[in-house]
Amino acid sequence: MKLIIQIPCYNEAETLTIALNDLPKHIEGIDEIEYLIINDGSKDDTVKVAKEWGVNYVVNFKRNKGLAYGFLAGLDACLKNGADIIVNTDADNQYVGKDIEKLVRPILEGKTDIVIGERPVDTTEHWSPLKKKLQHFGSWVVRKASKTDIPDAPSGFRAYSREAALRMNVINEYTYTLETIVQAGRTKIAMTSVPIRTNGELRPSRLFNSMIGYVKKSMVTILRALMMYKPLMFFCILGIIVFCMGAALGFRFLFFYFQGVGSGHIQSLILASTLMMLGFSTIVIGLQADLIAANRKILEDIQYRVRKMDCEKNDKR
Repeated sequence: MKLIIQIPCYNEAETLTIALNDLPKHIEGIDEIEYLIINDGSKDDTVKVAKEWGVNYVVNFKRNKGLAYGFLAGLDACLKNGADIIVNTDADNQYVGKDIEKLVRPILEGKTDIVIGERPVDTTEHWSPLKKKLQHFGSWVVRKASKTDIPDAPSGFRAYSREAALRMNVINEYTYTLETIVQAGRTKIAMTSVPIRTNGELRPSRLFNSMIGYVKKSMVTILRALMMYKPLMFFCILGIIVFCMGAALGFRFLFFYFQGVGSGHIQSLILASTLMMLGFSTIVIGLQADLIAANRKILEDIQYRVRKMDCEKNDKR
């Protein structure tokens, strides 16, 4: 059983050694532990620090491509190098390295395919009350969108079995954390969470510049994932709402019409007709999107089989 711990990095020379030193060297049930960094266009000595420490693999980008792209590239590299379990952690030592054993244990026991570390949000001292509330709210929205019970959706401290990693896809360029939970929940991949610890803050987060920006990007990511994995439901609900608004205005016009004063409410009739047509068109778009989603599922299955064959070839070498 081979575990590869991957760390996305962007100008992490100052903190990377601290994070690497905290990683486990041995876990019961794991035969081999290796380490991989994704250098996402760093301008400092991140790669030099990693190589001097002794990481096994470096995925190198010449320019910054974003966390989501780096995460997927790391998964792909881990699979090609024979990983049975992949753990993703941060280069700023946010998470306690010893808790990696907690992450991989449910996978080793065959209970699940994805394990997400649940941070102690309410007791994290360097987080503001607003950030804590937003974390809880965001996780609640993701739970509803994904139909899962993951309490800490934005957590990047997570473990994937080979089977789960083979099926992962991320479309947005912002972050992988939310979309992958929605994807796993909607495609019925076994997933759970375990409580983990966090360390003190070594540097401010680079994922967002403001809370408003974070909330906006997160909501767009969730909505986009929902449109991708449940398009018929999403567009039908939206279309029915718009259609019903138009129908209500139409009944209002009819009421006045039969009262003999309909000529003064022609604007309502025009707006009602427009809204009803928009609602019907939105439902039709949902039907078309559902057909596209069916083709996407076929393509994802083909991608899974190709990735699996590549892994099996690598295992035989």
